[in-house]
Amino acid sequence: MADNVMTARLVIKELAQLQSAYATFMPKPISGMNGSGMHVHQSLFKDGENAFYQEGADHGGVSDLMRWYIGGLLKHARALVAITNPTVNSFKRLVPGYEAPTHLAWSMKNRSPLIRIPDRRGIGTRLELRMPDPSCNPYLAFACMLAAGLDGVKNQIEPPAPVSGNVYRMSKRERSRLKIKSLPADLGEALDALEKDDVLKDALGEHAFSQFITAKRAEWQDYIASVHQWEVDRYLTSM
Repeated sequence: MADNVMTARLVIKELAQLQSAYATFMPKPISGMNGSGMHVHQSLFKDGENAFYQEGADHGGVSDLMRWYIGGLLKHARALVAITNPTVNSFKRLVPGYEAPTHLAWSMKNRSPLIRIPDRRGIGTRLELRMPDPSCNPYLAFACMLAAGLDGVKNQIEPPAPVSGNVYRMSKRERSRLKIKSLPADLGEALDALEKDDVLKDALGEHAFSQFITAKRAEWQDYIASVHQWEVDRYLTSM
């Protein structure tokens, strides 16, 4: 599947160029508009059967294994976002009000939480992880998503109860009562979480992990040391 993502990017860019256009996979290319996500649908199969489905189980057939897999994704999400959303620009998309998730919750009914469970059941039972964007390396991203979910299965990590309300509209107190945490606000905070996550570190391997951290720390340092046009427009004549 990661091969397919890379092929799709290449073909889309080439076809756009033939039409004298430019196709970008930048997560938030235009201020004030929704960004570009890469929602990833996931399910696990065993002996040809969808292990995420269990007839008669709670929440319309969500199996224990699926619930634990969700628990793993939510547990590791604050670190995982450094891999699935690996650019400074990625976090300009992950802000309230633009249909991108900002809080660690799951739901059957709405699209505001991090994880949504589509209606289809049986062989089509799956979860949709909504935070990744197309700037990620799909090989690293898919490997880390799987590692996080399987850690949940291995350790039977129970997620909080699914959320039916719109998380964006909840007060901070409501989210605290429901034990809903937030994604990191920027790349630097996400890298801090990744460096503390042994499961994802093991999934990447020592070499890939250290190279990724080094490159992204340099990118973040370059960004925070730069003066941007917004700052000039905001502060130059007011101070």
